Amino acid sequence: MQTALVLIDVQQSFAHRPYWDTREVPAFLERTNALVAGAAGRGVPVLRIFHVDGPRSADNPFAVESGLVRPLDGLAPFDAAATFEKHRHSALVGTGLTVWLHQHGIRRLVIAGIRTEQCCETTARHASDEGFEVDYVTEATLTFAMRTPTGATLSPEQLRERTDTVLAGRFATICTVEQALQRAA
Repeated sequence: MQTALVLIDVQQSFAHRPYWDTREVPAFLERTNALVAGAAGRGVPVLRIFHVDGPRSADNPFAVESGLVRPLDGLAPFDAAATFEKHRHSALVGTGLTVWLHQHGIRRLVIAGIRTEQCCETTARHASDEGFEVDYVTEATLTFAMRTPTGATLSPEQLRERTDTVLAGRFATICTVEQALQRAA
């Protein structure tokens, strides 16, 4: 089955948000760089997705004009098979990504990137609903603590566990980097 790695929003914009926390970034980058290198080494196309949103001004980190819609510092350089800009949570909405995937015979997507429970999870669910097989590489996703409506705080670990729980067996196969690369072979 033809596979593509969809690398979602691994961009410098996030380092300029108030919730940015660097504690988990080194492990995330190590696992993401291993996934990208492994995919490229197996001839799996790596697709880069950038989130572009909000006012088009230099003070908005998600505006191209800010200069921050670029790879996150520490992400190893790679040749993307294609790059798409998204303006919604799902990388499949309004980007042309779905057309590219169909044109290239892709039936399985490996999902990784930022944020675990937001754009990555939303893309995984959407891709599953569109008929793609989805491998979700949680260890190559990054998120940040969030406050619940009741005032409790969910840690990144709790958010990852929650995402794995709602995706597993319904929308995606939860994989390690090594498992996803094996399945892509």
